[in-house]
Amino acid sequence: MQSTRLFTPVLIGGSIILMLGFAIRASFGVFQIPIAAEFGWPRAEFSLAIAIQNLAWGFGQPLFGALAERFGDRRAIILGALFYAGGLVLSAYATTPLQHQMLEILVGFGIAGTGFGVILAVVGRATSDANRSLALGIATAAGSAGQVFGAPVAQGLLGVMPWQQVFIVFAAVILLALFALPMLRAPARASRAELEESLGHVLKRAFRDPSYTLIFLGFFSCGYQLGFLTAHFPAFITEMCGAVAPNGVLATLGISTTSALGAVAISLIGLANIGGSIMAGWLGKRYTKKYLLAGIYTARTLVSAAFILLPITPTTVVLFSLSMGALWLATVPLTSGLVAHIYGLRYMGTLYGFVFLSHQIGSFMGVWLGGKLYDIYGNYTAVWWIGVAVGAFSALVHLPIRERVMQLQPA
Repeated sequence: MQSTRLFTPVLIGGSIILMLGFAIRASFGVFQIPIAAEFGWPRAEFSLAIAIQNLAWGFGQPLFGALAERFGDRRAIILGALFYAGGLVLSAYATTPLQHQMLEILVGFGIAGTGFGVILAVVGRATSDANRSLALGIATAAGSAGQVFGAPVAQGLLGVMPWQQVFIVFAAVILLALFALPMLRAPARASRAELEESLGHVLKRAFRDPSYTLIFLGFFSCGYQLGFLTAHFPAFITEMCGAVAPNGVLATLGISTTSALGAVAISLIGLANIGGSIMAGWLGKRYTKKYLLAGIYTARTLVSAAFILLPITPTTVVLFSLSMGALWLATVPLTSGLVAHIYGLRYMGTLYGFVFLSHQIGSFMGVWLGGKLYDIYGNYTAVWWIGVAVGAFSALVHLPIRERVMQLQPA
């Protein structure tokens, strides 16, 4: 039976799984320098591993969405957790770039099975129409809550154990997240027409709809920017930021080096995004989602351009992290809510999964280009400006979207 409450067991359980899964996922940038230093690899090698992880996550998202709709949400999540843990454990014993890169396929599929595509579809079905946009924002914010402590915890663990052991600890954590599964009991909420319409028919109609194509294209830049920053921002700050003042506020908080600031920056982005995601969900209930998305991408473009044009200091790093954090995953509840609004809830997981594939293709490009162009030019300036350009592109392509419910017809 549909619940009129906002905080349902499904929302709480889904938020726990997202929080733990994204805590691990957000920490991979912290391993960039230690792994490259141990094996003497160019920066591009481990960057490619993270890029492949993002691409596998993208291709896995519609697959896990379809699995959840066919065999049940909880079975799909269990399979995802097993992929996630297995990839982390095997990566702990990998000693070549190719091994890391291939094993990140398992990790990427694991993130797909425990991430937004599956969880947001469950939350969407379990929530009333009035609360859906805000509930999706809260679930998205839970992923950001994981990002708040994921990178600093990884940095702290690296201070007391090798990176291989940290990977094994993280594998245990994602398996512990499965204790939240009993809370995920969502009704299969759909209209008669949605139930009668086949998945193939829904996909065919969606792919022929110009609005779906625009949503797909617009999500690319979100992935590009998030992928690049998650994988490279800690290293970017470590190498390019001015020194932390020994008597300043950051130093009194225990942040005395730029490497420590790099880990904290990822945490600050996640912290600011908790409020940003919830606010986006709240606004999505009251205003046109496509215009909100265009505004978010415009703001990202301006913030990124200002940051790279100004001198990079600890102060500008903190300000940028908080500003970008407020816009970080604010696109997710709006994009997923837009898909649910136009195409219905029955196949939301699969339809959002294909849109999310664009996001992850962008992530792949952001992570891989970050490492590749760094090795060519010795800095991240070129890849940063590409991110500014694709952000402006996404702001524009959302404007022509027709935000209306598409009439369903049985196949």
